[in-house]
Amino acid sequence: MRITGGSARGQIIKTLPGLLVRPTTDKVREAIFSMLVTMSAGWEKGLDLFAGSGALGLEALSREVKWIDFVDQNNRCCQVIKQNLAKTGFIDRAHVYCCPSMKAIGFLETSYDLVFLDPPYADTHLGVLVTQLGKSRLISEDTLVTVSHAARSALQTRYENMSKIKEKRYGDTCISIYQKEATS
Repeated sequence: MRITGGSARGQIIKTLPGLLVRPTTDKVREAIFSMLVTMSAGWEKGLDLFAGSGALGLEALSREVKWIDFVDQNNRCCQVIKQNLAKTGFIDRAHVYCCPSMKAIGFLETSYDLVFLDPPYADTHLGVLVTQLGKSRLISEDTLVTVSHAARSALQTRYENMSKIKEKRYGDTCISIYQKEATS
């Protein structure tokens, strides 16, 4: 797996062998950032939930996001993320939290410009997580929340105070982008 754009373009990143992690493919990562760049730019902080190998967050760092917080509950994934951060030279622009995503939503205190959710496709609690994220202090009206999910598992157009603003399908993967609704 390689970084597809930005300053680290072409660098190979490590992934975990086997079926433990389903890394976001190069094609899908390129598509995600193509969609995001048409919606906004100048991102300062990002959050990569269910980070796995850290591919989405690493891609964001390579594309000039200043800081990424990575979250994964698997210790082996957290170690791989740290190795990938060191290899790409981004270790001083990130922090890795080794805990469940729902727990991280409860203790993180900053607002993010970008949030990536790439849970296992079998995760049946994705809607609950998106709802909790929308209620949290981590999301502002400018935050773009990108959710990768199985195309066969459609997400709602609205969760609490967040609405789907774009959706694209790539094979079995669907990318849904949400944004918090403006308050009057």
